[in-house]
Amino acid sequence: MPDGAASDPDVPSLTDTLDALLPQTQCTQCGYDGCRPYAQAMAEGRADINRCPPGGPRVIEALASTLGRPVLPLDPECGTHQPFRVALIDEAHCIGCTLCIQACPVDAILGANQCMHTVIEADCTGCERCVAPCPVDCITMVPANRDWTAGDADAARRRYRARNARLQARHDETAGPAARTLANKPVLAAPAPQDKQDRIAQALARARARRS
Repeated sequence: MPDGAASDPDVPSLTDTLDALLPQTQCTQCGYDGCRPYAQAMAEGRADINRCPPGGPRVIEALASTLGRPVLPLDPECGTHQPFRVALIDEAHCIGCTLCIQACPVDAILGANQCMHTVIEADCTGCERCVAPCPVDCITMVPANRDWTAGDADAARRRYRARNARLQARHDETAGPAARTLANKPVLAAPAPQDKQDRIAQALARARARRS
C-alpha cells in the first residue's frame, strides 16, 4: 500500500461502495472482523478481492469491476462457495449456555441462560460463528432453500450495527462506574469465573446423560 493511502479522502467513500457489494454475513472467513473491515482493507489496497466465500464469483466480479482489477478465483484458504445455509439448534440437547448467542453477530438467536435457544431463521446469515462455541455440538448448518438477497444483506448490516452499538453502550455504561470505583478504592483481585464454569460443566453432564 502506498504511503498515506489510509488517509486518502477517497478511502471512506470507496469503503462504503465496496461494503455495499459484500453479502454482510459477517462470517470473518476473509480474515477480517466483518464485512466492513474487509471492505476498508480492499479500499486501502491491503487485501485482494477474492476472499469472500459467501459472495463467491458474483461478488468477486463486482469487486473487480469497481476496483478495476482482474477477476480472480476464490482463495481456497478462505473456504468454498456454497448454497446459502442457516443454523439449526437441536433444542432437545441445548443446555442454555448462551455461548451461541454471544457469538452471533446479528442477534439471530433467541434464548436465556439455562433456557433452550432457537435460531430466527429469517435473520440468520449462515455465518457459522455459533457452531464452534457450542459445547454440546447441537448446532448444525442446514440448507435454507432460498438465495441470499441484497435485501437480506441490508437487513443483516442494520442488525450487525445495532448489536455493536448496543454492546458498546453497555461497555461504556459499565466502564464509567468501574473506573471511578477503582480510582477511589484499593485494587482487588477479580473473582475467578468458577461459578459459571461449574454451571456449564453441570449442564454438559446433564446433556451427556440425556444422549446416553
